Amino acid sequence: MSVDKEQFEKQRPIDQLIALMAMLRDSDHGCPWDLKQTIQSLVPYTLEEAYEVAEAIEQNDLVELEDELGDLLFQVVFYAQIAGEKGNFDFDAVARAIVNKLIRRHPHVFPNGDISQFGQAQDLSPDEVVVNWEAIKQQERAEKQARKPSGLRSNRSGELDSVPAALPALQRAVKLQQRAASVGFDWSDTEPVVEKLREEIDEFEEALQEGDKKQESAELGDMLFSLVNLCRHRGVEPEEALRQANMRFTNRFVWVEEELHNLGQQMPEATLEELDALWNKAKQSGL
Repeated sequence: MSVDKEQFEKQRPIDQLIALMAMLRDSDHGCPWDLKQTIQSLVPYTLEEAYEVAEAIEQNDLVELEDELGDLLFQVVFYAQIAGEKGNFDFDAVARAIVNKLIRRHPHVFPNGDISQFGQAQDLSPDEVVVNWEAIKQQERAEKQARKPSGLRSNRSGELDSVPAALPALQRAVKLQQRAASVGFDWSDTEPVVEKLREEIDEFEEALQEGDKKQESAELGDMLFSLVNLCRHRGVEPEEALRQANMRFTNRFVWVEEELHNLGQQMPEATLEELDALWNKAKQSGL
């Protein structure tokens, strides 16, 4: 088996990637590791690549971002290749699906879902766009259920059904709350959310006093869920807020380590009072 290098290099980069993926999965000459993979086995790698994209953005490292986006794109091509081998769908079908979805979900940009009507857009506010978006998504969910095999089809159509259970817990909490809010299950302002958080803290303290470990876990989960709700009401992305908190903690911890090193000390040798004083000094320095 041979590949026409000159012809390969004339292709668009995306076509080269798709062709290369097919070679890696070739049953006779492909890569043993790539051949071993399934749609299920790729999931951890996809999640890892997505987080690496987020980290590059967080660090404003555009050189790294270019590389990580390529890795993430490769994951999409990988899934499409495996699905295509089984006769389910290929990369073109994936691309076509998102093109159609974007046109369908932007009637304010493409009136009547017609690409030729671009430029005759409706004047909508961002809030009105969100209302339209949710209504269109709800219709899509019903249509998608009808296309699924009977074994995967839900017998009921609840508002929360389409929120993936496999999402990271923090992200799923946001999605669940957004979906509930879209049908009016939400507070209209922030104060009741803060009161709910205080209520959950009180309930945790009760469980703590009673020594009920199972209830402590439940109340801590409710506290986290309420904190996510508070973030949502204040327009703060909880994942980003926590990532920033992680970064502040890391920077301050490293600063304390270095200060102790300059003093000829190791962290286990310092008292809690000394560590706390250095920590406050790190905070005052702007870290």
